[in-house]
This record gives sequence, C-alpha cells and structure tokens, in this order.
Amino acid sequence: MKIAVIDGQGGGIGRQIIEALRRELHWNVEILALGTTSLATAAMMKSGAKEGATGENAIVYSSQRVDYILGSVGIITANAMHGEVTPAMAKAISDSYAKKILIPLSSGNIEIVGVDKSIPLPKIIENAARMISTLIYEEEGERRPERRHIV
Repeated sequence: MKIAVIDGQGGGIGRQIIEALRRELHWNVEILALGTTSLATAAMMKSGAKEGATGENAIVYSSQRVDYILGSVGIITANAMHGEVTPAMAKAISDSYAKKILIPLSSGNIEIVGVDKSIPLPKIIENAARMISTLIYEEEGERRPERRHIV
C-alpha cells in the first residue's frame, strides 16, 4: 500500500499529516513525501516518510503510482501555494486513480462551503488520517483497531 502526501512551501501541513498517519497505521504502509519545494520534502521526510521526491516531474510521475493521495485542497488547484502547484501537477493529481483525501483549507480564490471552520486544523488532519486508516483496513479485510485512551 502506497500513500503520497503532497505539500509545498515549508511542508508543515504535510509533516502533520505524516505524523498523524504514523500514529494511525501499521508501519508496512509506504508513505511517500512529495514536495513542491525541497524544504517541504525535507520537513515531511523528518516526520517518518519512507521516501521523498521534489518538483513537478516527481509529483506528476508518482501520483500515478500510489493508492492514496493526501494534501490540502490546493494540490488539485493550478497555481495554488503561491504558484508552486503547476497546472501539470494539479492535472496529474486530479486525474490519478488514487483515492484522494483532501484537507479543506481555502486556497487562493477558492472558498469551501459547508466546512465547520471552528474545527482546528490538527483535528481535521487527525480525522483524515483516521479516514485513510479505516479505508486501508477495510481494503485489507481487517477491522481497524480501536485506539485506547489511557487516563
């Protein structure tokens, strides 16, 4: 199972996504950090990605070879992240057969309706990681283990 986490700029959102995935998933799931910049890729690699790659060609190529793609909604928007997401990247990600789990962050001139803006970003990221965990365990025919809260 391969999961691509795509981020740009400083890679902070991607780093948080990978950390949340590592808390939710078993370690034999391969996480690929794809950054629009080397700074973003480096930040995601430090948080537990197995491999990393940077730039347009890496994102276009890799997005066709993964099972899941996670990132902010900007990754499917041409010229998002101050122009870091090229039209070719956005098209490749959108056209990929991979299941896409997107974090609902407003990007450029795009506003997302119906999203509860009072939910903090870390909680949204945790929910996204839990969603992908459930999807993967269902695909593998297993039941996702319940998280135990220690008081």
